[in-house]
Amino acid sequence: MKKKLHPTDYRPVVFSDEVAGFAFLTQSTAQTNETIKWEDGNEYPLVKVHISSASHPFFTGEEKIIDTEGRVDRFKARAAAAADRKAALANKAKKSAAAKAKKADK
Repeated sequence: MKKKLHPTDYRPVVFSDEVAGFAFLTQSTAQTNETIKWEDGNEYPLVKVHISSASHPFFTGEEKIIDTEGRVDRFKARAAAAADRKAALANKAKKSAAAKAKKADK
């Protein structure tokens, strides 16, 4: 087994899920420049997370979309644009078929 594989510089760090308003103090090697004053009056390094056990659907039992980078909106916009293109092509095909049928009847 390799020696000195695991880090040894563990220190108290606060992890904060600002969406859920949830934070906890634990030991970590995560590096950060931010600090926060904790409930015990001491100041600790702060690591902000997008999702935690307080906001994850697996733990909460409810479905919640947390869209920090606009991915859901972009996906919905692409899906709507694709549906519009499909409808436009279907209308164009109907008009083309109707024009061919009208030409064949003459």
